[in-house]
Amino acid sequence: QVQLVESGGGSVQAGGSLRLSCEVSLDAINNYCMAWFRQTPGKEREGVAGIERDGTTNYARFIRGRMTISKDTAKNVLFLQITALKPEDTAMYYCATDPQWSTACPMIHEEYEFWGQGTQVTVSS
Repeated sequence: QVQLVESGGGSVQAGGSLRLSCEVSLDAINNYCMAWFRQTPGKEREGVAGIERDGTTNYARFIRGRMTISKDTAKNVLFLQITALKPEDTAMYYCATDPQWSTACPMIHEEYEFWGQGTQVTVSS
């Protein structure tokens, strides 16, 4: 059972930056796809970014260069750096993983079995 614990969220003004972290148990970060999703009330959870076992990354089209996913495999921590924050980035952010994926990380939440509890990001204008 993989355990994921997010941190780093908070309240910031538009234009600011945040770095979200996700502590990953076992050796999932070295073997499986890791992904970030976000969700606002009443909306479906949407994929933000994914990183493959070998470090290859992919991003949702709406990111437009403002977010960077990375991982520290020695410390078993996944990151999401967010810059130029906008009010529409306000959401609960989740990290996720699933043993069936090590490449071509999907951006569909139904494909992931293991989830963290989420960290809230609130952006004010």
